[in-house]
Amino acid sequence: MTYCVGICLRDGLVMASDTRTNAGVDNVATFRKMHVWERPGDRVVVLLAAGNLAASQSVVSLLDERAAEGGEEGRSIYSVTSMFQAARLVGEAVRETMRLDASAIEATSESFHISFLLGGQIGNGQSRLYQIYTAGNFIETSEDTPYFQIGEHKYGKPILDRVARRDMPLADAAKLLLLSFDSTLRSNLSVGMPIDLLIYRKDALEVEYNHRVEADDPYFMQIAIAWSKALRDVFASLPELEFKD
Repeated sequence: MTYCVGICLRDGLVMASDTRTNAGVDNVATFRKMHVWERPGDRVVVLLAAGNLAASQSVVSLLDERAAEGGEEGRSIYSVTSMFQAARLVGEAVRETMRLDASAIEATSESFHISFLLGGQIGNGQSRLYQIYTAGNFIETSEDTPYFQIGEHKYGKPILDRVARRDMPLADAAKLLLLSFDSTLRSNLSVGMPIDLLIYRKDALEVEYNHRVEADDPYFMQIAIAWSKALRDVFASLPELEFKD
């Protein structure tokens, strides 16, 4: 399984993904699920992938090939003129992969299910974040819903619902996403370290922070321990339930 999360802020974007793939308890491997296309001064486009690994890799490879070829305007990550057009391009790649591979995958009783988070900024446009579904259609974050999750998201969602805000500083959002991962890691063995964490500052048009968080990362360990202690302390301080036997 997978857990990927992204939040779109007034100051930019924070995106994170785990690296575990699981095809059974004895077939666990590590694969990068964060893919970055960057042309400093012009664009930063980040794609997080979840679902069937072979299918999602096919989508990424198709996007890579078109980016390498250049191609006509609007047909590659490096030639589209807006993040909306980039989301449409990814959706088209998803549909093409589904057309070629879906029937063969489903014939083996496996599921053709993939989803993506696409974030970034192109030129003078706004930094944006989209969630792209298996059908290739997509939605965008809003003032009311600044974050998206894909994969094994249920354990990391409660803290996001309570804390995520569009006007959060980037550093606070990064801390929030790591705590969301900590909750998920504690409750689901199909999500695993390391975590790829990317921070993009609005209008920078280059990636300033792209870091792999290992299991022994000092900052991650510090906030995970502190968060657990804080939860226990708050729980102990809550009023006790009065009842009669």
